[in-house]
Amino acid sequence: MEKLILITALSFISCFGNAQVTIVKDGRIDDLVRAQGQSATPEINGYRLQLAFDTDKSFIDDARSKFASMFPKVDTYVEFVAPHYFLKVGDFRTQLEAEKVKASSTQQFPTCFVVKEKINLPRIDQ
Repeated sequence: MEKLILITALSFISCFGNAQVTIVKDGRIDDLVRAQGQSATPEINGYRLQLAFDTDKSFIDDARSKFASMFPKVDTYVEFVAPHYFLKVGDFRTQLEAEKVKASSTQQFPTCFVVKEKINLPRIDQ
């Protein structure tokens, strides 16, 4: 009985194994794939300030709002690495640029420190 099932399965596979399959897809899928590839922002080596970390997201959101009111042109980033949220700010090309912002924000964020990592290209304000 087992041999009969095996022979039947093999003959079925051999009959339909060479059949061609036509895949029909919406052309918008290619557009989405192209857009996704273009939306990635280039990154370079640089520096950021880590202002705070905590398990409470509302604490990080409050710190982010406070920093954004002090420095509206400096970008802020919240990263989650379980179980902590990290608030990092800035896209500084040099450590000196990061240290200048650190000196200005140490009053409000006494535990902030400079972190070397990949950054987005800094914006050019005109």
